[in-house]
Formats: sequence, C-alpha cells, structure tokens
Amino acid sequence: MLSLLKKYSLPIIAFVYFSFLVMAALMEDYELHLTIAALFFTGFVFVPWLVWQVILVVRLRHERKKTELLHLRSQVNPHFFFNTLNNLYGLIKTDPEQASALVLKLSDMMRYSIYETQQEVVALEKEVEYLHNYIGLHRMRYHKEIAVDFKVDIQAGYRVMPLLFIILVENAFKHGVENLRDKAFVHLSLSAADNEIHFEIKNNFDGPVAPEGAGIGLQNLKRRLALAYENNYQLKLVQRNGEYVATLRLKNL
Repeated sequence: MLSLLKKYSLPIIAFVYFSFLVMAALMEDYELHLTIAALFFTGFVFVPWLVWQVILVVRLRHERKKTELLHLRSQVNPHFFFNTLNNLYGLIKTDPEQASALVLKLSDMMRYSIYETQQEVVALEKEVEYLHNYIGLHRMRYHKEIAVDFKVDIQAGYRVMPLLFIILVENAFKHGVENLRDKAFVHLSLSAADNEIHFEIKNNFDGPVAPEGAGIGLQNLKRRLALAYENNYQLKLVQRNGEYVATLRLKNL
C-alpha cells in the first residue's frame, strides 16, 4: 500500500474520500456510516500516507546530509598531493630510490582517499595507517630534522568517519614544521577505550597562527563533526607558550 501511496497519494486520497461520501449519502443511517467511513479512511489511507510522508522527509534529510559530507570530504588536503607531486618531480633525478618510496606511499594514500572514503565509516586502524603514511611523506619532503612522535593505543572494533584527523595533522605541519628552521616537533597520540576515541596533537610554531576556527580546513572539520557526530564529540584548540594543541574526543560510531 505504501508503494501505491508514494506514486498516487493525492489522487487515491481524493478518490477514496469522495467514494466514502457517496456511500454514506446513499445509506439510511447517514451519521453512523459516515463515521465508520471516516474511521476507515483515517486508519487505512490517511495514516499510511502520513507515515510515508514522514519517511520521505527523513530520507531526504539523510541524503542531503550524506551529500554534504561527501562534498566536504572531497575538499580535504588536495593541495598536499600537488605539493608532494612537485617534490617527486625534483627527486626523480636527484634521488630515484627515495622517489620510488615516495610514489608507493603516495599511491596508498590516494587509493585510500578515493575508495575507502566513499564509506560513511571506516575502521580506526585504517585511519592510523593513513596518518603514518602522511607523516612518512612529510619526513621525505623536508630536508631538516623533525621530531615526530605518534603514540597509538587502540582496541579493535572502533570506527570513525574517514579522513577525520588529517586536517589537524596537516595544520600542525603547515603552520609549525614548515615555518621552523630547526627544533620543530609534532607529538600525536590516539587512544580508543570505553566506547570513546581520544586524539591529541601538539606542535610548536614560530610567528602568528591563524585564529581558532578561521581556517577553511578547521571550518570543514567542524561542519563534518556536527553532521556525523552531532553532540557526541568535543573539539578543543589551544595556543600557549609557542605551542598549538588540538584535542578531539569522539564517541565510537
């Protein structure tokens, strides 16, 4: 019945209602039969139609939410790939072995960005692997010493929205490592326990950092968190003593 109502909802309602009025008019006990007809119409036609309209609204909202999430996800770190390709071009002649290693890491990251991110959620382990590849590529790009420490303590069975942490990691390298001549560091920690995921990243910087929430990347992240996690997350960004600290807490999806 719902499928018919979906296609012919208004004509069916009009026809059935008119039929009941005609039937009630032809019967001797007009009020009684009209009441029965109205109850029948309400229970078997109007209520299913109303339920179907609610279902359609919910589905429409879900599709809009999914479309917006896919659009926001597609905007994540495309310029990083362009920068890496430029570095690769320079390495091909000077250091072919390192260029080959860079190509392998880059291909893994691009494969993940293209295929895995089509899913609404991914295993947390896959996000960790993606972050390791990202950090490894940055080590190859820079001709300076970088102190990177990535501590991981997670349990199996945790899932997150894909490409969730990369914006915070990218900001740490972009606003910290790239602007420091020496003693640059990036400290990351990721843990998962008691149905909660905790991610923290700390980096030092030289000079001004964009105000909290001003960057396009952070705006993108906040919108994606609001869509996918609603009230089940906490994002905290702090600058103090030449250090920038980003902390993100999530409920397991």
